[in-house]
Amino acid sequence: MPSALFGRHLVASALMLLAVTLGFGFGYPLVVTGLSQLFFHHQANGSLIYVHGQLAGSSLLGQEFTDAKGHPLPRYFLPRPSNAGAGYDGSSSGASNLGPSNPQLIKLVAERAIAYRQFNGLAPGAPVPVDAVTASGSGLDPGISVQNALDQAPRVARARHLAASQVTALVHRYTQGRQLGFIGEPVVNVTELNLALDGQ
Repeated sequence: MPSALFGRHLVASALMLLAVTLGFGFGYPLVVTGLSQLFFHHQANGSLIYVHGQLAGSSLLGQEFTDAKGHPLPRYFLPRPSNAGAGYDGSSSGASNLGPSNPQLIKLVAERAIAYRQFNGLAPGAPVPVDAVTASGSGLDPGISVQNALDQAPRVARARHLAASQVTALVHRYTQGRQLGFIGEPVVNVTELNLALDGQ
């Protein structure tokens, strides 16, 4: 009798394992993938941006806009600094892990603030947005603060021979509001903004 009971429990356990494996290991991922492709096709495939049929980036990932030597180009908005590999490397996503009291980080932030002011033609004592001198936790964030974008707008307008108001209008067009209306702060998607500038 105990062996027959054990056999029934063993069969029930094996059937439950098979059902759970098929249901949650195969069925659930297939349903979620199918629904995401049906209702959120663009997002499910990486929110990719194509320009004239060529892949130019993703609206979810930042990228550098530099020359062949790695120098920032004045005609583009600068993203925030990145500690992901050599910069915005998706395979090396991560932060520097330097604390706010770390002397190395304090020195780096001070150097970045000076470079930011000089590059954007700001006065030596002008305030610098925090996101202009610090990296995001992932190193891949495409967003900068609205103030950061507005600080850069005059420089971009001069480099592109555009009216400052035209560039500022683009900044506001590519400003994304707070998540769910109350989480975080509004940000400007630099990748989308720079690609839109190229399309002017």
